[in-house]
Amino acid sequence: MRFVCYESATGGRATGVLQDGNVVDVSDLLAAMAPDAAAREALASRGIEPATGGLMRWLQAGDAARRQAAQLIRDRAASGDGAARLPLSGLRLQPPVARPGKIVGVGRNYADHAKETGVAPFEKPRIIFKVSSSIAAPGATVPKPQSVKKMDFEGELAVVMGRFATRVSADEALDYVGGYTLLNDLSAREFQFDISPPQTTFAKSMDGFCPMGPALVTPESLRDPQLLHLRTVVNGVVVQDATTADMLFPVATLISYVSQYMTLEPGDVLATGTPAGIGAFRTPPSWLGAGDRIEISIDEIGTLLTIVG
Repeated sequence: MRFVCYESATGGRATGVLQDGNVVDVSDLLAAMAPDAAAREALASRGIEPATGGLMRWLQAGDAARRQAAQLIRDRAASGDGAARLPLSGLRLQPPVARPGKIVGVGRNYADHAKETGVAPFEKPRIIFKVSSSIAAPGATVPKPQSVKKMDFEGELAVVMGRFATRVSADEALDYVGGYTLLNDLSAREFQFDISPPQTTFAKSMDGFCPMGPALVTPESLRDPQLLHLRTVVNGVVVQDATTADMLFPVATLISYVSQYMTLEPGDVLATGTPAGIGAFRTPPSWLGAGDRIEISIDEIGTLLTIVG
């Protein structure tokens, strides 16, 4: 299934599934989900109040509850039982997860990107973070801070967790995934590269610097995250073109590695790194400016558009 979140007619946040270019509203079905016993226990033990609806409700509800709800959602989409069906093109989309608990990033996780930076590939993943307040919607216009001169893009596959993952093995890691989406890891390079010590988290966490979407694709609809074609286009020019098979550390390895040190929770986002082609390492460097359009695409997920304000 491909979920999208969007602004409802009343200005609230609604959730639907994509079918033939239309969105079938399933907000009520998600709100009615009862988290299964294992999920309730896991949430309660950590003092987490369950979400009342939306995709966070779906992600927190547990495998058994998701299986039951998935059948109801598929039945609705197939039957045309009167649920709202809206043209995708007419909707104002919202991020699949409005405020994840944490956004874990991975630096230089593609061999070609490591090469263009002039460093040898890392022996272990390099972990960085973006704060949750930096999330922006698909199609959003993201203001460039007035003092930032070196604003840059990074097209990435993002993994959204669907279970609590603590010290999981790489063999079982993909069982903990709730879905996949796209993420634009916008960065202010002067704070990342030009000062000492670097302020990488700050460089990547300014307001709006984490556009995410347009859809959340569930694992059964995207079976192998290492067989995806990722492309980034800036103002009509292809600047990144790679496959996720080129990751130095595959998705399963990343989940396992991070989970050895911190628990990944339902709704947490893992940004898996960017291929070669970012503005910082072009000759000469190429920085984003007002009016620039960045389109990040994976066919199975869609296209994430960001406009620089």
